Amino acid sequence: MKIKNFALLAGVAGLLAACGGSSIVEPADLNDQRVFFDFNSSEISKDAKEGEIIDASDKIVCPRFINAHTHIGDSIIKDEGDGLSLDEVVKPPHGIKHLALESASDDELIEAMRESMWDMYNLGISHFIDYREGGLEGVKLIKEASKDIPITPIILGRDSSFYGEDPNYHQVKMAIRKLLKHADGIGLSGFGEIDTTVAEIICEKCEAAGKISSIHVAESESNQFSSIEKTGKTEPQRAFDAGFNQVVHMANPKNDDINQLSKSNSSLTICPRSNGALSVGIIPLFEVLKTGVKPLIGSDNIMINRPNLFREMEFTLKIMKGFSKNYIAPVEVLKMATTNVCVDSPLSSKINKSFIGEGQNAEFMIINQKSNNPYLSLINRTELNDIVKIF
Repeated sequence: MKIKNFALLAGVAGLLAACGGSSIVEPADLNDQRVFFDFNSSEISKDAKEGEIIDASDKIVCPRFINAHTHIGDSIIKDEGDGLSLDEVVKPPHGIKHLALESASDDELIEAMRESMWDMYNLGISHFIDYREGGLEGVKLIKEASKDIPITPIILGRDSSFYGEDPNYHQVKMAIRKLLKHADGIGLSGFGEIDTTVAEIICEKCEAAGKISSIHVAESESNQFSSIEKTGKTEPQRAFDAGFNQVVHMANPKNDDINQLSKSNSSLTICPRSNGALSVGIIPLFEVLKTGVKPLIGSDNIMINRPNLFREMEFTLKIMKGFSKNYIAPVEVLKMATTNVCVDSPLSSKINKSFIGEGQNAEFMIINQKSNNPYLSLINRTELNDIVKIF
C-alpha cells in the first residue's frame, strides 16, 4: 500500500508532525524536534507486497484513538437518569446504572457492549480502558463481547468484597488474585466506597503483577469535602499515597492536588462531557497542563455519552478555553486521545498502543481535511462519514 499527498498528524515521542507534499503541521512543544515523512520517497520494506494505492489528497493521517475511560456495560441503559445526582445515577450498589446491570441478562449485556465496541471502532478508536462491573463474570462477559471486533479492550475489574465499612482483607486478596488472572487491572468507583487499606492492597498487588490500578477521584466537590472531613486528605492525595497509576476525573481539585499530581506516578484521565452532563464540575485543565502533566481523555459512561472522541475533544477544547479564559492549543487536546499514553505515561508500559513511527504497528486513520488547520479540522469538523479508511 502506498499513500500520497496528505497532512500527517503523527506521534513519535508524543509529537504531531509533518506532511508529505504541500503543508507542514507543527505542534506547540516539539523541543525543536521535527519529524518529516515523505511517502513519495520513503523506502518500502522488502517484505511488503504490492497492494492498494490510496490517494490521500486533502486528507489527514492520524493515529487511532485510545478512549481512556469507559463503562460500556451501561450501554443497556442509554440516556437514563437525566437530572439525577451523580450518586443516584452511578453509585454502587443502588444507582440506576447498577440496578439495570443487575437486572439485565448476559445476552443483553453482550449485545449492548458489542454495539458500543463497533461504534468505537468506526469512530477511529483502537483501544479503550473499561471499568468492568460484575466481578470475574463481568470480565469474562466483556471478553466474550469483544470477540471478532478489531478493537483492544483494556479491562479493569472490580469485586463486591472491596466495598463496605468492614471488609474481609483475606477475601479482598483472593478476589484480586482471581481478577488479575483475567483482567488488565482493577478500576474502583471511588474512596466513598472503599477504605484506605483495601486501596493499598489493590495498588500493591497490581504493581507486583504489572497491571493497572485505577480509581475515580474528585469527581464531585461533595466527595472531596467528605474525604477531607474523614481523613484530612483529598481523594487525589489518598490515591497518590496508595499508589494508583491511573486517576480519573479530578474535576474538583482542592488544596495542592494539581501540584501533587505532577509529582506523582499517576496518569490522569479527564472526562469533561460526563462531568458536564452530571453537573459535577469542570477540571481546570489549563492549570493542569502548566505543570507538565499529559492527560488522557475518555468518554466515560455510555449511558451518558456516545463514545465519540471527536465530540469529546471538541467539547474539551472549547469549554476549557472558556473556563480558564486562556488559550489551549488544539494539538494538546488531540495528543490526549492519541500519543500521550505512548510517552512518559505511567501507563505506557502497560498499554501496547502504537503511534506513527518506524517499527510501529499500522494503527492509523485517513480523514477528510475540511479546513486549512488540520488540528481544528479534525477536532471540530470530523463526522463519521469523513473517516475514509481505518488501519
